[in-house]
Amino acid sequence: MDVKILLRTATAADTTLIASMHALSWASAYRGILPDAYLDRDLSAERAAHWRTRMNDVAAGAASVFIAEREGEPIGFICLIEPDAKGSVLVDNLHALPGYRGLGTGTVLLEEAARWARARGARELCLSVLEENAAAIGFYESRGWKLAAREADHMAGIDLVSLQYVYPLD
Repeated sequence: MDVKILLRTATAADTTLIASMHALSWASAYRGILPDAYLDRDLSAERAAHWRTRMNDVAAGAASVFIAEREGEPIGFICLIEPDAKGSVLVDNLHALPGYRGLGTGTVLLEEAARWARARGARELCLSVLEENAAAIGFYESRGWKLAAREADHMAGIDLVSLQYVYPLD
């Protein structure tokens, strides 16, 4: 029997939960990409500060966050930024918790992103992924996302390359 993944709209009351999921996902997905010393410290506090600010954007109507749940348990989330002047919606974050990857969570979240963006008249989705994150790149490319650009990036005290991907909505 397949267990259905349900989505709900996040509220300010979910800020700590989202920060915790974000930190857990980073600690797993970025292992071997970012320094262990960075990943092994308390990322939750840093992510909590980030999400307090981002949830202000949500409250102001500039973004939306959806939480994926399986049997009532939060297993992932996505943050979407309202369309820009070119009609592009930024997928600011998409994370599935370790242990819940490969179960369709990311696919369900991306389907919601496309629905949400189309309802706002957007022409495309866009996102950034670290060049060394082969699993994420494979996930996006297998779902029709196309590489649009490479950019120098800096994270956790090291220089990296971020790849910009787009997904047309027409």
